[in-house]
Amino acid sequence: MADQDVRTTTGPGPSGIPSLRWDDPPEGPVLVLLDQTRLPAEEMELVCTDVPGLVLAIQKLAVRGAPLLGIAGAYGVALAAARGYDVDEAAALLAGARPTAVNLAYGVRLAAGAYRAVAEKGGSAAEAGAAALAAAKELHRADAEASARMARHGLTLLDELLPGGSHRILTHCNTGRLVSGGEGTAFAVALAAHRAGHLRRLWVDETRPLLQGSRLTAYEAAGSGMAYSLLSDNAAGSLFAAGEVDAVLIGADRIAADGSVANKVGSYPLAVLAKYHHVPFIVVAPVTTVDLETPDGAAIEVEQRPGQEVTELTVPQAAGGGWGSGSGLPVAPLGTQAYNPAFDVTPPELVTAIVTEEGVLSPVTGGGLRELCARSRQVTIS
Repeated sequence: MADQDVRTTTGPGPSGIPSLRWDDPPEGPVLVLLDQTRLPAEEMELVCTDVPGLVLAIQKLAVRGAPLLGIAGAYGVALAAARGYDVDEAAALLAGARPTAVNLAYGVRLAAGAYRAVAEKGGSAAEAGAAALAAAKELHRADAEASARMARHGLTLLDELLPGGSHRILTHCNTGRLVSGGEGTAFAVALAAHRAGHLRRLWVDETRPLLQGSRLTAYEAAGSGMAYSLLSDNAAGSLFAAGEVDAVLIGADRIAADGSVANKVGSYPLAVLAKYHHVPFIVVAPVTTVDLETPDGAAIEVEQRPGQEVTELTVPQAAGGGWGSGSGLPVAPLGTQAYNPAFDVTPPELVTAIVTEEGVLSPVTGGGLRELCARSRQVTIS
């Protein structure tokens, strides 16, 4: 049985509430999430006391974004151990909650491996659980550090590609602190440019079908005092044609061994537009998002989401749930079939550079990715 509780905090407006935190109240440990389906209308914490509750939160996108999913998965294993549930069963449930973002399975493996290492040496359940929790906390810390390093590398690259500052950056989906243990991936680079006085404008795609750009990226940009403008996804082409885009910055949910990049659906058309208009197309992601076990883009499993996310429009604060909960107003005739992939795949030849905490890869090649992973202390190839 999925067990969740809801705590209303403040809102609207960014308040600095962590996207995810471990808490240990007298009644037992919990994982507390900032419910992203409620944003930007209200900031509400979702309290998960068991793994089925966390899996449900992952599936309904209350917690999302590749790096943060990895952290959530690791904490989920620790939660199962602390609550006395079967860790192997919990790990399987968590790893299968969303198929495309490789970080989720990575975080689960990391914490479950720490648990088993202690258990197999004769350690108690409490000791094994403590090891899983320590692994989750270390992953959380390391992701925050990786975020800061990606921001530095990304800003250096932008300034090299676009000397003189005054960058006009187009971004897609949401890649800030809501997806990370730190300040994010692609958004962290834009934020670094803003702080350096090099950002002229952040163009924010609304990002259909769940409007994660307008609901979440605009929320973060407003809270950071950035100059930003929101546009519908199908308006991006006119921006390129008008010469109003200097670079595209996106995140990634999985990077295959050949450099193909899976990201929120709508990323691939931006890459095609960028190539035609000679605009750098830059992917920002931690090395943990690189999956050398997936040979190419065709081998990436693309999650198909419910059609109602396209055929209905949900008001986040409506009774019964947040965005995409099925409680919305119909915007298509009853019975309409919808095509709703969560991601698309961009081939490496359309990617100018991949920015990671270990540095910048350009051109993007399979050999370069392997070298990058070999340098990283964070990557484990299973």
